Amino acid sequence: MRASLGLLSLLLALVGVSSFVFLVVAIATDFWYIIDASKLETSRNGTDALSSHSGLWRTCRVRSKCYPLINPFWHENANITDSHRQLLYMHGTFVILMPLSLILMIFGGMTGFISILARAYLLLLMTGLLFLFGALVTLTGISVYIAYSAAAFEEAVCLLRSKDLLVEVDIRFGWSLALVWISFVAEVLTGAVFLLAARVVGLKRRREQAL
Repeated sequence: MRASLGLLSLLLALVGVSSFVFLVVAIATDFWYIIDASKLETSRNGTDALSSHSGLWRTCRVRSKCYPLINPFWHENANITDSHRQLLYMHGTFVILMPLSLILMIFGGMTGFISILARAYLLLLMTGLLFLFGALVTLTGISVYIAYSAAAFEEAVCLLRSKDLLVEVDIRFGWSLALVWISFVAEVLTGAVFLLAARVVGLKRRREQAL
């Protein structure tokens, strides 16, 4: 039983730290959404950099500096269209959800450390549920971001009034979003292992009470 809990503790440390690190790196980097316009730049023989990559907080042009995105929480009095307002609401949603997931992971790590040391069944169970809830928050944030990106793309197409230019532009999600997916999977695994550890502790207590 001790060996089983020891192995579970090691596994929890590995996947828990991995999930936290991947999410921190993803939030801090600017490669969630990549626009590669190198073909268009070549065909136009222009010197202006049209390619860019974006994160949660800013967008960066290749060979140029980065610019902060519009603050999604200060647009109530702005003269913008309903579609733009909807995009800002979506932006504000995933900007809140991703750091919230990180905060839940920090609390889960603290309660998880205490629960492993104390072999506390209820605390292990609550920690597992907390990590699973955090994973749900992360998944919701990812879903909102993907929906936001699709809506922003449609808005851009409407503004261009033509899809001809987009043929020469490669638009894709970047490795920062891939890190979030990895963090989500690790977070789910962490929650599941905590629930398994709670079951192991619960079975041990039942056996001790039966003796």
